[in-house]
Amino acid sequence: MLLRQIKYFVTVVECNSFTQAAEKCFISQSAISQQIRALENDIGVELLQRENRKFYLTDAGEYFYHHGKELLSKAEKIKQETYNIGKNNKMQLKIGYLNFYDGIKLQKVIADFYKKYPQIVIQIISGNHEDLYYGLRHNEMDIVLSDQRRAFSDEYVNLHLDLVYGNCYIKIAKNNVLASKKFVTLEDLRFIPCILVASRQQENNEQDFYQNTLGFNTKFIFAKTLEEAQLMVIANRGFMPIELIGDKQDKSDLFSKIPLYQDGKQIRRNYCAFWRKENTNFYIEEFARILKNSFKEV
Repeated sequence: MLLRQIKYFVTVVECNSFTQAAEKCFISQSAISQQIRALENDIGVELLQRENRKFYLTDAGEYFYHHGKELLSKAEKIKQETYNIGKNNKMQLKIGYLNFYDGIKLQKVIADFYKKYPQIVIQIISGNHEDLYYGLRHNEMDIVLSDQRRAFSDEYVNLHLDLVYGNCYIKIAKNNVLASKKFVTLEDLRFIPCILVASRQQENNEQDFYQNTLGFNTKFIFAKTLEEAQLMVIANRGFMPIELIGDKQDKSDLFSKIPLYQDGKQIRRNYCAFWRKENTNFYIEEFARILKNSFKEV
């Protein structure tokens, strides 16, 4: 079975005509008919039921048409990627990450990837969970690193990072009464506003998640950017929840990072890498491989 034969078959089905398909493929009608017969003989079943000058797809032909079309698309993609790699063509990889993720692991992964593939233009985009989900759905991002909030979808590759969790902390001003505590609980934070980063359209979604899923029982205030949220923390307007993979923390004279506990243990969030299956390519898979190997070292 050859890709050329699959292409001929798909073209015949889409044109609903051997004559038009032959013209489109620049071969004779008898040649395209012979190639499809050879394809059927190779598979061992009839794909087209012929009646005089008309034909109909068999059940096997219907199945083969849809999956053959996917195979042709993948083959073309592989061909293009191989060409780009061979020619060192400039390509772009758009990486999204959760704006409350606070750690150096992702920085190291990006540095390692760029060192290996300097021809790739890397674009880094931060956002809340809904921003990242929207970006993936609308092809504004190629791959994202985020905690899991939704059930896994078959439309996406959902790469679980093998027992990697984001440990939950809060950032709070140094002069706050809670800043000296070894850990805080959700009960401790009841009367301190929670600072979240979200656009006006997504404020309700973010509040709903922190309030009804994580159990935050406090007032919520919103910042449009992470920088604005950091400044609000420093000004002691509230605390900001963050997630950190690993135990290494940067030191700051402006705010404290305190572990957030619930039921006697630190709250943890499941971290995964996500990308759309239909957009899978060599560089996305390679970035995911480096990401997974790096996070195993945590």
